[in-house]
Amino acid sequence: IMSRLYEKYRNDVIPALKETLGYKNELALPRLDKIVISMGIGRAIENKNLISAAEKDLKRIAGQKPTTCQARKSVAAFKLRQGQNIGLKVTLRGKRAYEFLDRLISLVIPRLRDFRGLSPKSFDHAGNYNMGISEQVVFPEINLDDVEFTQGMNITLVTSASDNDEALQMLEQFGMPFHREEEPEEESEGKPEEESEESA
Repeated sequence: IMSRLYEKYRNDVIPALKETLGYKNELALPRLDKIVISMGIGRAIENKNLISAAEKDLKRIAGQKPTTCQARKSVAAFKLRQGQNIGLKVTLRGKRAYEFLDRLISLVIPRLRDFRGLSPKSFDHAGNYNMGISEQVVFPEINLDDVEFTQGMNITLVTSASDNDEALQMLEQFGMPFHREEEPEEESEGKPEEESEESA
């Protein structure tokens, strides 16, 4: 069974991108390759139980068991030892990636506090988009009564796009709510010209 968002990609996004980007070959169009969700848990240095608590939450959110990230080197000032568990990461591909993105767009982002749209500046110049979420409790899979501590995460949408603009267009077609920062500037720049034409 295909995920709902993948069907949308096949039926709606591909035709729209063909038109706007001018590609005739579907294989040249940008697509979602994978989603990487990572949690940096610095407090785990003092409390090892935080890793297992965060792992339980991340597994619920992603529907897949995360891998543990370890410190690459010791840092005495932070009481950090090489090889110590300090974070978690999970990589979603295929159907799981599309299902997660569907939930992110339709359920999670609308629950973010004071949300005014995603920044289109959070691309990495290789067509991949990064966004941070400050609390895992915005995911409906997480029961507030079971949460031991609040934990943020970073979500990276890895795409096959050749540049940021192509990736932005694809993610907008999926329904990602970006705010266009350049539009107000264009409007304000246009007003003096209109006034000068009227006065002339």
